[in-house]
Formats: sequence, C-alpha cells, structure tokens
Amino acid sequence: MSPRNACLECLTRSPVATFEAALWIAAEHDPQVHPDKILRGFRELQLEVSIGLPMLPVSELAQPLLRRLNSLGFQQDDFHPLRPQAALLDKVLERKRGQSLPLALIALELARRLDIPLTGVNFPGHFLLRVPGADHLLDPCGGRRLYPVDCRELLGRQFGPQVSLKADHLLEASGRQMLQRLSRNLRQLHSSHDNPIAALKDAERVMELGSATAADYLSRAGLYQRLECPQAERYDLEHALLLTEDPIQRLRLTDRLHHLPTAVTVMH
Repeated sequence: MSPRNACLECLTRSPVATFEAALWIAAEHDPQVHPDKILRGFRELQLEVSIGLPMLPVSELAQPLLRRLNSLGFQQDDFHPLRPQAALLDKVLERKRGQSLPLALIALELARRLDIPLTGVNFPGHFLLRVPGADHLLDPCGGRRLYPVDCRELLGRQFGPQVSLKADHLLEASGRQMLQRLSRNLRQLHSSHDNPIAALKDAERVMELGSATAADYLSRAGLYQRLECPQAERYDLEHALLLTEDPIQRLRLTDRLHHLPTAVTVMH
C-alpha cells in the first residue's frame, strides 16, 4: 500500500487514526520514515510524560500534559523562514520543534492513550486545543490558557485588528480537517523552499482530504505553472474561477486563462 493510501485508510478507522495518518504523510515525502517503528517508539514518550503528570482527575490533566511536553523540550519552531521539517511529524518528534498543529497532534495522541479528554480547534493561523466543556482553549505550544479576549488578541496578531473573532474560529477540528490543514501547511512550506514536486504531492492530498477551495486550486495551478504543465494549470484555474465570488479575482483568472495555450487535438 502506498503512503498516500495508507494515510487515507487511517481515516476509515473508528476512531480515526489521525496521528498515524500524519506519519504516513511524512513517509510520502521520505521513504526512510517508517510509521510502525515510530509508533512503537512513541510508547517511550508516553511513559516519560505520564510519570511526570500530577495525581489529578483525567478531566484536569490536559494542561499539565501540555506543560509536561514543554518541559521535555517540545516547543514552537521559531526559525524564520519556517522549513518543512516544522510540519513533518517525524521531524517534529525528533527535533522537538514544530508548528502548533504537529505539536497538537502529539498532545492529542498522548491524551488519547492516557484517556485525557482533549480535542483540536481549527483556529485560524494557530491551531489550538480544548478540554470538552471548558470555558477556555489551550495553546499546544506550552499549555497557556486562552480565553475569548486572548483569542481576539491572537487573531489580531495573525491577521490584523480588522478581523473579528467568530464562532466558526472555535469549532472542533475533525481528524480529516487536521490532516487537510497539515497538508496545506506543507504545501506552502515546500513551495516556499523551492520544492514544487513535494508541494504538488501536498496539494493533491489537500484535494483528496476534503472540499477544495478556490485558494487550493490557485495554489496547485501555481505549482503546475512552475512545472510548465499548462493544461493542468488551466484545469485548476477554471475550477478556481467557478468557486471564487471575488469579481476582481474573476477578472484576473479570466485574463490568465486567456494567455494560456489551448489544448491541441492530434488527429490519427
């Protein structure tokens, strides 16, 4: 089974094997990555974390879990510009540095194994966590509690003060949504580090994992343009044109399509 198919197979299980699926994404980029071996080794981290947790009800252990991970060295990767290794789960486990999403995936897998209630939150720009029923969110990069005022501040730092906090920003993320977001992150990181082939793998996976947006089609069209595949680029631009509601973007896409070569039919 290919790494891509193994990743998708993880989504058919109950419960969804999100952590293992993210390892298969890493394996798609590096054949030296063996998810089964990493999963076996993960038990050592589980033991190291669990022995450092306080004697509290499991409903109160989510924040101590995150703080324990932080004390073991797991932190946000502050290197600029960020490299793909900040999103590849095997590299994050090895380096103990990464984006908020892979750090959250590690915490969620530990929480699942230790029966600690914890869910992911698809917050824009910085993935967050929540204990079901709590009045706050948790930052996977250290365990800080975030109340609504903190979430507004975080959103403002990411996108500017003109962006308002909405209920949609605080929704629980499914395993499929987390993997799609991880794939989008990797697409951007591989693209910005001049690896369009790797970025194309991520772009295709984004399409397979859920409903693609106009931005997803535009991103893949840009990769096809760099790889000099005009017909594939045209396909994605046409789909982006169908999905976008921005009149200025529609004009730009129409003009870009006009300048692409048309398909040539060969008669035999």
